[in-house]
Amino acid sequence: MSTISKDSLKTSLLQLECHFTWSLMKENIVLETLEETILDHIKFVEECNITDYNILSYVCHLKNSNEEALRNLQKAEEAIQKHHPGEIARRSLVTWGNYAWIYYHMQRYKEAQTYVSKVENSCKKLSSTAHGKIQLPEIYAEKGWALLRFGKKYFESAKNCFEKALKSEPNNPDFTAGYAIAMFRLVSFSEMSDEEMRPCLEALKQAVELNPNNTTLLALLALKLQQLKQDNEGERYIEEGLQKTPDFPLFLRYAASFYRKKGEIGKAMSILKRALALTPNSALLHHQLGLCYKFKILQLKKERYPPQEEVDNLIELAIFHLKTVIDKKPVFFTAYCDLGNIYALGERYEEAEEIFQRVLQINDIPCDDKQVIYFNYGNFQHFQMKSDSKAIEYYIEGLKMEKDSYRRKRCIEVVEKLLKQKIKHGLGHATDFGRLGFVHKLNGRKQEAIECYEKATALDPNNEEYVNALAELQLSISS
Repeated sequence: MSTISKDSLKTSLLQLECHFTWSLMKENIVLETLEETILDHIKFVEECNITDYNILSYVCHLKNSNEEALRNLQKAEEAIQKHHPGEIARRSLVTWGNYAWIYYHMQRYKEAQTYVSKVENSCKKLSSTAHGKIQLPEIYAEKGWALLRFGKKYFESAKNCFEKALKSEPNNPDFTAGYAIAMFRLVSFSEMSDEEMRPCLEALKQAVELNPNNTTLLALLALKLQQLKQDNEGERYIEEGLQKTPDFPLFLRYAASFYRKKGEIGKAMSILKRALALTPNSALLHHQLGLCYKFKILQLKKERYPPQEEVDNLIELAIFHLKTVIDKKPVFFTAYCDLGNIYALGERYEEAEEIFQRVLQINDIPCDDKQVIYFNYGNFQHFQMKSDSKAIEYYIEGLKMEKDSYRRKRCIEVVEKLLKQKIKHGLGHATDFGRLGFVHKLNGRKQEAIECYEKATALDPNNEEYVNALAELQLSISS
C-alpha cells in the first residue's frame, strides 16, 4: 500500500466511532483483570453480549492478541444477527470500526479499507451528512459502557454519553441502567449531602423500574438507600436480588458490601465465600474479605483479654486476601493502605512501613487515592510510630489535595491539633508556624493565619513562601 493511501486510510480510521478512537488508555487499568471481569460478565449475564465482545476485542488487541480480538468481533457479529436481525448495519458500526482498526494494526490494509467503507456506506444510508461518524444513541451508550470499564477517570465522560443517548430514547432500559451506574460510581467517590445524592437515587429507581431483572441495579439502589440511612428498604432489595440471582458474583459482592456496612460480618463473609467460589480471581471479592477480617480483628481487640491466637490467625487471613488484591490489581492503590494497616494491627511495623513506602513511590496516582494514602500513612506515623513530625508532614500532603472529603477534614483537624501542641511546648520552628498559618488560611481564619506567618517570617525572614503568603493575606484583608 502506498504511503499516501495508507495516510488516507489512517485519516478515515480516526473518523470512526469505536474503542480505538475513544481514548481508552491501558495505563488506567490492569488488562488481565479487565479481561477476566468481562469474561465473567459474559459467563453470568444471559442478555446479549455485543458490548462485552466489542470491548474484549479491544482488550485483546492491547494485549497484542489480534487474532483473538478478531474472534471476539465475530462473536459480537453473531450476537447482533441473533438479537437485532432487522438492524444489522446500525448495530454493527462499532464492531466494524474495531475490525478496521485491528486489520490496520495487522497491516492487512485492504481488509481494513473494506470495513472503513462498510461503516461509511452505512452511515450515508442512515444519515445524509455522516462520513464514518454518526450520532446514534446506541453508539453513545456503547461508548459509555466502555468508559465505565476503564476506571474512575472516565466516569464523568460515561455519564455524559448516557445522557446523550437518553435524549433520543428517555425510557430505554439499557441507557437508563448505564446512566444510573455512572451516577452511582461518581457519587461513590464524592462527599455529598443527602440532597445532592437525590438525583442518583432517582436514576437508580428509574433504572430498576425499567430493568426489573437486573439485580446489579437492585444492589446499587440498596447501597444508596443504606447510605441515606434507609437500611430496611435497602435490605428488601438485597433479599429480592438473592432470590433472583443467588449465583451472580457481581450482585453477591454488592450484597456482601451491604451486610458488611450493616455490621453483619458473618452474613457478609458467607456471601463473599460463595461469590469467590464462582470467581476465585476477583480482586474486589478478596478486598472485601480482607476488610471483613479486619473488622473481626478490631472487635476482638476491644475485649479485655483478646484471644491472641485467634487474632493472629485472622491477621494472617486478612494479609493473604489483601496481598492477593495487590498482586491481581496493582492499581488498586487504597488496598495498599488496608494491607499496611493490618500489618500495623499485628505490630509488624517494618512490613507496614515497607508496604506504605511501596505505594508512596508509585507515580500518577489519582488525587483522591493519594489523599487516602497520605491520611493513612500519617495515622500510622502518629499512632503506631509515635512520630508526630512525620505524621504532620503527611497530613499536610493530604490536605494539599484540594478534593473536599472526610479525610481532608480529618487531616486539617489532626494537623492543627499536633502543630498547636508542638508550639505550646516551645518546640515550634518556622516550618511549624508556616504550616499552621497554611491550615488557618484553608479554614478561612485570615487573622490567625497572618499571626502564624508573621512568626514564621520572624524565624526565617528569607523564606519566600512565608513572605508571599503573608503579603497576600494582608492584601486580602486591607482590600
